[in-house]
Order: sequence, then structure tokens, then C-alpha cells
Amino acid sequence: MTTSSRPHPRILFRLAQFLKPYKLRLVMAAIALVVAASGVLLLGQGLRLVVDRGFASGNAQWLNWALMGTLGVVAIMALASACRFYLVSWIGERLAADLRLQVFNHLLSLEPEYFFRNGAGEIQSRLTADTSVLQSLFGSSLSMALRNLLTFIGAVILLLITSPWLTLMVLLGIPLTVVPVVWFGRRVRKLSRSSQDQVAELGSYAGEALQGIETLQAFNHEAEDQKLYGGKVEEAFVVARARIFQRALLTGFALLVVFTAVGIILWQGGHDVLAGRMSPGELTAFVFYALIAAGAVAALAEVAGEVQRAAGAAERLLELLAAEPAIAAPREPIALPPTLEGRVAFEQVTFAYPSRPERPAVEDFSVTLEPGERVALVGPSGAGKSSLLKLLLRFYDPDSGRICLEGLNLKSLKPQDLRSSMALVAQEPVLFTGTAEENIRYGRPEATDEEVRQAAEEAQALGFIQALPQGMQTWLGPGGVQLSGGQRQRLAIARALLCNPRVLLLDEATSALDAASEQLVQEALDRLMQGRTSLVIAHRLATVIAADRILVMDQGRLVASGTHQELLQSSELYRHLAELQFQN
Repeated sequence: MTTSSRPHPRILFRLAQFLKPYKLRLVMAAIALVVAASGVLLLGQGLRLVVDRGFASGNAQWLNWALMGTLGVVAIMALASACRFYLVSWIGERLAADLRLQVFNHLLSLEPEYFFRNGAGEIQSRLTADTSVLQSLFGSSLSMALRNLLTFIGAVILLLITSPWLTLMVLLGIPLTVVPVVWFGRRVRKLSRSSQDQVAELGSYAGEALQGIETLQAFNHEAEDQKLYGGKVEEAFVVARARIFQRALLTGFALLVVFTAVGIILWQGGHDVLAGRMSPGELTAFVFYALIAAGAVAALAEVAGEVQRAAGAAERLLELLAAEPAIAAPREPIALPPTLEGRVAFEQVTFAYPSRPERPAVEDFSVTLEPGERVALVGPSGAGKSSLLKLLLRFYDPDSGRICLEGLNLKSLKPQDLRSSMALVAQEPVLFTGTAEENIRYGRPEATDEEVRQAAEEAQALGFIQALPQGMQTWLGPGGVQLSGGQRQRLAIARALLCNPRVLLLDEATSALDAASEQLVQEALDRLMQGRTSLVIAHRLATVIAADRILVMDQGRLVASGTHQELLQSSELYRHLAELQFQN
């Protein structure tokens, strides 16, 4: 994936479509924002009245009224600020939720090659981290920016009304005070990001070491890992020390600059009060507005960095939403017949992976699988066996030739309709975080409890499931880590059985199992393949012998076809594979 290094903030306007459903809340938030900003500005006038009408005049009643009025303004401002915070935070969270949902839904429509090409980890980061950046901008930073912009404009107007001469000094002084603070702030932010990266790297290293603790200890690597981790800890400390040093300088410099500016204003304003050009209350209000204006400028400078960062996040997310699936349904898809026989035909199929276009994974491949036929695929590594399964599931389209199901070109079908007629049992089954029942029901969520139980029983899985602490409702953990390889495989077979597919695709499910587990899984597979068209990548002799037909592949081509005994006589490659690969 490629994105511009500095995307224009204008890209954020493209997210306005996500805010349209929440117009009323946006209006309410804007009203609350204006009221809160106005309240801040009115406080200055309240201070002026307290000083001039209360303290300076010695009028206790005026003092009481002024203080009560100021407290009333504070109460209204506090209520408006609370409403603004709730509304804009709600909008930010809702925007992030809607974005995550829309991006995730769109990602599921993209072909697997997209994730191989762009990296699933990178895409996952965009889905989580980038939406959080936008949530922070729309739920907090943008609101703060608008509030500070309003208060800055209002403060400058009131400053001009109070004292044009002092206002000129303030406007000239703000950049002199704010620019150094912003410069220090950027250095602190940069070091903070570096520090966070270092801490993240520490976590990643520790996680990898702890996940592989058995291998680590088996190779007596503890001392080396302790040394490496200690080095990374020190690197993180050095960066953190630089960060806190810059933060300390920023704090000290900010206090020095702010109070120096206040002192200069009080000195000049004090002379104006003594000369009768302004009242003590007006000077108090002026200092208050000057501080408000300077604070607003600093806040706006901070938000500018957040806007740039959010623009980058928006660009990355919109790039995901703009990705067009390479595998999609035609405009007018053909419906599969209600009753499928399971006839599959490859007609002069040639296919090369997009990352290796010069080297076909499948070349000029033609074969027909009859309904109910059990066909084994054999060949050396890289012969194109797994590629045929991926083409049948239409994770990819062939570069030339065509693949048909029931005489219909796969490209003329909806991918969802095609895949609903098939089931895949992989060599390394993928289970998901959840219960045993949820993993079996994965392929057919509407299945009844009895159907789930029956599928588990036919897959030789019901016995071990019932022995689990909560039976079907036992939480299996990420990837089914609490189960053995044979148990995970039988759950995957139960999942395929529940789908009741007409075409079964097997990447030999017993090759990595021990003898006891292999026997149970093989029995489950035999039940699964009964009456179904089956295409099996074979690694074991038992699977090869049980096949109705064996296809021998080499370098993407079909080089021989027949039964086990026929191929032993006619194919030198098959005899070699039988001697080396298909041994129990």
C-alpha cells in the first residue's frame, strides 16, 4: 500500500458522509460549544464588575450581585461544556464505530491475495489504530479547536474594545511566546512517539520470548535473551530520559514566558490605570482575555498536528474502502440448480500468482471430476495442487481456460453461492476463539443443536467434546489451543459435515497426526466423503489407494492419471513418490 507522505487535511471532509445521520447532535454540540465559549468570555466582564463595582467602589451590594452573576455564568458555562463534551465524544465514538464496521465489512469482500499483498497486520492496524486517531480528532480535538478559535476571536475583539494599544502589544507578543512553546512541544511529542515505539518493541520482544518459552529453555537461551532484553530496556530508558528532560524544559520555559508576558502587560496596564486611561477592573479583564487568547493560539497549534495526523489516518482508511475486489459476482449472476450433482471440470486452465506472473502455478490443466468421484492429487512440492483448490473456491481466477461446476463457469456465479456448495478441510485447520459448538456451527449458523451434535458424532468428535469441562459450551481459546491436533481436525471435519457440501476439498488432513489420531480422523473423513465429489491432496498411501482416480502433477501440469496400480506401472514420477512420500 502506498500513501502520500503528507496528505492534505482536506481529505477529512470526505468523512462528512459518516456524520450525516447525526446532524441533530452536531447542531446541539455546536450550540453548546458557542454557549461555553461565550461563557468564558463573559467571565472577563464578570471580573471587571467585581473589581470596579465591588472592590474599587466599596459597594457590598454590587460586589454580591457581581459575584452571583459571575457564578451564574460559570454554572451555565459548566453545563454547556459538559453537554459539548458528551455530544462531541459521542459523535467521535460513533464515527469510529461506523468506520470500523464499514471498513471491516468491505475487507471481507476482498480476495485473500489482497491481504497477502498488503499484509494482514498492516490492515489490522489501520482498522484499529487509524480509527482511534479519527475518533480522538472528531471526539475531542476538533471541538477544542473550534472552541479555542471562537474564544480567540472573541477575546481579541474584547481586548480591542478595552485597550487598542495594549492589544497591539499582545498580538505582537503572542507569536513570540507561543512559537517557542510549540517548538518544544513538537520535540516532546516526537520523543514521546519514539518512547512509545520503544516500549511497544519491548512488549513485542517479551511476548515472542514468552510464547516460545519451551524452545527458549530447551536451547538454554535464557541468558542471551536476558542480555538482549536488558539492552532494549536501556534503549527505551535513554529515549524516556530525553523526553522528560525536554518536558521539563518546556514546563519551565512556558512558565517563564507566560508570567513574563503577564508582568509586561501588568506594568504597562498599571501605568494606564494610574494615568486614568483604564480602570482596575478593565485591566483585570484585559489580562484575563490576553491569557485566553494566548492559550487559544497554543491549543490551535497543537490541534494542527492532530489534524495532519488524522488526515493520514483518513487517507489510509479511505484507501481500504476504495479497494475493489478482484473476485466479484457478475452483474447478472446465474443461479446454481437447487439440486447439485457435483460435477467439476477444469478446461485448459492456466494460472500464475500475481506476485509471480512469469511462473505459472497451473498450466494447461484439463480434467473432469464426475459426481461422487473421489480424486487424489499427488505430486512434489510446488506442483500446483493447492492452487487447484484455491481456484475451485475462486480465491483466484485462472489467467486462461475456465473452471465449471455443473457446466456453469465459476465466473458466472456468485462467489457466495459457489462456496456454499463446497467445503474445505485444510491440513492445518483454522479454529476461532469461541466454544466448540460455535466452531462447528461456523459454516451454517442457523443449524439446530441436534444437527450440530450429529455432525460432531459423525466426525468422531462428540466423545472428546462431551469430556470437556462444559461440553459443547467449552471455551477453546484462540485457535483452539486447548485441543490436540487430532481434536482440532475432527472439529474442522464436523464443521464441513454440517455444511453438507456437494464438493469436498481436502488438503490431506491426517499428514501431521499420530497413528491413533490419524485412524479416528480417517474414519471421519471416509464418512465425510461418502456420496460427495472429493478432491484430495494426498500425502498418505491409504488416501491414495482409496481414491477412484489419482492425478499426478508436476510443475503445474497434469502428467499422469489412473489408479494406484495403473500408475505404479505407467508413471516413473508416481513410483518415486510412492516410494518416498506415501509411506505410513
